[in-house]
Amino acid sequence: GHESVIEAGGIQWMTAGSGLVHAELSSAAFKRDGGDLEILQLWVNLPARLKFTPPAYHGVSAADLPLIEADSGRVRLHLASGSHEGIQGAVATPTPITLMTVEIAPGGRVTLPAPAGNSVFCYGVRGTVQIAGQDEAPWQLFEFADDGDHIDIGSRDGAVLLYGHAAPFAEPIVAHGPFVMNSAEEIRQAIRDYQAGLFGDVPE
Repeated sequence: GHESVIEAGGIQWMTAGSGLVHAELSSAAFKRDGGDLEILQLWVNLPARLKFTPPAYHGVSAADLPLIEADSGRVRLHLASGSHEGIQGAVATPTPITLMTVEIAPGGRVTLPAPAGNSVFCYGVRGTVQIAGQDEAPWQLFEFADDGDHIDIGSRDGAVLLYGHAAPFAEPIVAHGPFVMNSAEEIRQAIRDYQAGLFGDVPE
């Protein structure tokens, strides 16, 4: 029953939990006239103990995302979840996850947290970034070791990143279609539950 319109810079955060059905639809005007569209979709796993938590949905506009500035305003962090410099993100997540969009103006530099032992997610959306003194082109997922506490990132010509970090669960992962569980039998049960209509439906 949750519904929202996501415009430029906004986010939607869904917790699938025990199961839901969702639809992402373009407006009638966009279907008629077309135009530019950019969507980044990130799937974040839940630990086994939370696989059957009740589903949840949060639609957040760009204006409601906490903004943190660095490097004299040349870096803008839009905080979706978690905390940074004592500021809480827009969405409370079932497990601790820090996720943000990082906008770097030409010549900007920022030091981002990467707590030792955490998995780090860093994807180049636009522009070339400098990581550890090396130029990296956009549209890449960057991998890091987990033995540090921060990552230094800059850009000569400006860039946009999706950046986050969280502690790994160290649990088995079995994925099939839209289902992500811990065993093949749990996948089969999820399919049976979906076919039985237990996930609900999207009103037309």
